[in-house]
Amino acid sequence: MNPDELPRKIDTGTLLGLMLAVAGIFGAQWIDGGRAESLLQGTAFMIVIAGTIGAVLVQTPTVVFARALRMARWALYPPQRDAERLIGRLVDWAQIARRDGALALEGRARLLNDPFTKSGLQMLVDGFAPDQLREALDVELAARDETQRAAVRVWESAGGYAPTIGIIGAVLGLIHVMENLADPTRLGAGIAVAFVATIYGLVFANLVLLPIAGKLRNVVAEESLMRELTQEALVGIAAGEHPHLIRARLKGFVPV
Repeated sequence: MNPDELPRKIDTGTLLGLMLAVAGIFGAQWIDGGRAESLLQGTAFMIVIAGTIGAVLVQTPTVVFARALRMARWALYPPQRDAERLIGRLVDWAQIARRDGALALEGRARLLNDPFTKSGLQMLVDGFAPDQLREALDVELAARDETQRAAVRVWESAGGYAPTIGIIGAVLGLIHVMENLADPTRLGAGIAVAFVATIYGLVFANLVLLPIAGKLRNVVAEESLMRELTQEALVGIAAGEHPHLIRARLKGFVPV
């Protein structure tokens, strides 16, 4: 684990939000005199879930799709960053480099787990000029951001497809109804699938998929901010800036 990443804990806002949304839907159904069981339709569920996943897979490279699934855990267990601790560690590096030279940081570079920070510190130890270091880290920062944002777009795409797939499920249910007009005992199931499929598409899109995309977008933005903070410190160290100046500049990255 990154030393500046705190132990992960469940995001209570996400959990409470999901519970409130589900309770609201089933509660309204119960208050209106309906049965909760009428909202549980396996056929409609299969149509919406399988259809949405299939559409996303057609659009998305498998590697990006797999990364999006791995990142989904951030919705409930987002990385917990300690910006103050990170700033303190970067200022310590600046003091060491100012006193003993950048080569004194070589041992610390080998101990790092975060690839971005490790790469940047190693370039600093190798004697990269400040402009070269910033340029190299800019490229790496942009590549990492785009990789994570591409995974977020998978969830956004799924949120866009789900309601449409729900409508397809509704049409299939109505076709089933029309085929069985002569048998009234089979009409109820077809009508249920038709309406419940539409509900599933809307619910999954607006209560699960799009909220997950929004939460991941915020986490990615925070991760990007921490990398920019690290980049600014390493460039300052390479330029020989005073540690107090570096600390003052890095404080500007921390939201008040």
